[in-house]
Amino acid sequence: MKINSFFQKASIFFSLFLLLNIFSTELNAQIERVEPPFWWADMETSEIEILFYGKNIAEYSVSTQEEVVINGVVKTENPNYLFVTIETKNLQPQTLHFNFSKKKRVKFTQEYELKKRKENSALREGFSSADVMYLLMPDRFANGNPNNDSVKGLADKLNREAEGGRHGGDIQGIIDHLDYIKDLGATAIWSTPLLEDNEKTHSYHTYAQSDVYKIDPRYGSNEDYQRLAEEMHQRDMKLIMDYVTNHWGAEHWMIKDLPTYDWIHQFPGYANSNYRMETQYDPNASAIDAKYCEKGWFVKSMPDLNQSNPLVVQYLIQNAIWWIEFADLDGFRVDTYSYNDKEGISKWTKAIMDEYPNFNIVGEVWLHNQAQISYWQKDSKIGALQNYNTYLPSVMDFTLHDAMGNIFKEKAGWGSGMQKAYGNFVNDFLYPNPQNLLVFLENHDTGRFNEIYDQDFNSYQLGLTLIATTRGIPQLYYGSEIGMRGDKGKGDGAIRQDFPGGWIGDEQNAFTVSGRTELQENFHSFTKKLLSFRKNSKAIHEGKLTHYLPENNVYVYFRELADDKVMVILNNNEEEQNLDLNRFQENLNGISSGKEVLSGKQLQLKEKLSIAGKTPMVIQL
Repeated sequence: MKINSFFQKASIFFSLFLLLNIFSTELNAQIERVEPPFWWADMETSEIEILFYGKNIAEYSVSTQEEVVINGVVKTENPNYLFVTIETKNLQPQTLHFNFSKKKRVKFTQEYELKKRKENSALREGFSSADVMYLLMPDRFANGNPNNDSVKGLADKLNREAEGGRHGGDIQGIIDHLDYIKDLGATAIWSTPLLEDNEKTHSYHTYAQSDVYKIDPRYGSNEDYQRLAEEMHQRDMKLIMDYVTNHWGAEHWMIKDLPTYDWIHQFPGYANSNYRMETQYDPNASAIDAKYCEKGWFVKSMPDLNQSNPLVVQYLIQNAIWWIEFADLDGFRVDTYSYNDKEGISKWTKAIMDEYPNFNIVGEVWLHNQAQISYWQKDSKIGALQNYNTYLPSVMDFTLHDAMGNIFKEKAGWGSGMQKAYGNFVNDFLYPNPQNLLVFLENHDTGRFNEIYDQDFNSYQLGLTLIATTRGIPQLYYGSEIGMRGDKGKGDGAIRQDFPGGWIGDEQNAFTVSGRTELQENFHSFTKKLLSFRKNSKAIHEGKLTHYLPENNVYVYFRELADDKVMVILNNNEEEQNLDLNRFQENLNGISSGKEVLSGKQLQLKEKLSIAGKTPMVIQL
């Protein structure tokens, strides 16, 4: 009897062991990913749609142990996905428990955390015309942690000799040089994307993302990104995330196991975009041209997301909000904004701005006509002609950038030289909010300004003064402040060079005064002086712009806010010019003196004023 009892107990124990093992195996097999990985209890948005991913997970029914309302469960043609929408209104911070059942028996449980939201998170202030935005490419800026230069499991390894290789710059490198950026006069940083990109080559630009809830380990961790924001906020600086709504990388885990066939645009399979963004609003466009613009892939390694699919747009909305909350962000720059499905990207933008009414988002709308660019800004009268509103607060002033490429090479003419600058601002009536335009000399996709002008310091002074003192939000590309060159015709690597001094062993350290050449220091000291003045000038931040028709290639304009007045003069001639100040009395209004900010000189402003050739003046009246 004792022997039988022993075997009975052993059999029961073994059966329990098998059941537990099966249970454990089933649990591990079923839940491979949960996205968003967690949420917050007191969001303005009252719902959250949680993606559960695992082998054949759609075979299970879902319930919660808590009193939580499940508003919907979506199963797709791929049984590895479940999209579960819950009501979060009035829920307190807690850990929820989702039960996954078969035949009314719970097979496994998944925890899900609702965190406490940061106080006043919804009221965060985005970037504005009071800011100067510093654009950097993290892989090419500074290497603060050489230990993460190459990472197991990610294909593209360190190769600093290759223009398209990974050079090792990272989040720690940015943190290490925040004081440099702040001292320069910049108040915000726009970093090109930092999320994981597991392409085999050219992954350093990080626009072909393979996991949109994870910082690329070669840049650091999610916690490093949080720390970057914290360090910046301690310095009264703002962090802007480069967000990609239009496409992911071919290595993205969801692309390899699509939730739905129409999660991406298929023809079937791949077809390239024709890049003709005009077809998005052209009333005469053929259907096939419009289709290939918006639905065509940007490049073959970047599958095009279908924002007309409600699951896709909701996923993107939640991912964007998750990063704002998690990393305490101050803004987005949205890549290839005008390539998205118009209605889908409008819904995405509105959802974010509803959650954060003081936030700011600038969209890349790379067009060459003010009417077409203005179509994409919030409350556009041109968009309204087609009953369309993007809700996008800011767009990029590409027409000004286009003009910048030759303004300072040209003589006076009806439509040349400084007349091109004047002509750009003439069309500000097209924009609902010209003060919320991003103005720039260059960025990571364009030719370097100092290459176009052969590192001519005078042209740089004129160009930077214009974007720093006109309406809008000025953006500076890393390295411009030391005269960095780069020929776009030689490939993207040429315009995305390493910042000298960002790597141990660099022969030169241009982050320091002693490490800069005389020419580099000229560029740097001018940039710092101008941006430092701008930082405290309310007239430049918010003031009315009044400009005068250029005469003899000299452009004069004023920025005014109550009694705060600034006069800007740009002499685009090689020769000295004498201005008749009587012409500007509607703004001078009897003012007879002022301080020229760049030279520090006190000026008498009576009847005549001389200005040296190829020189800017910024006069605090």
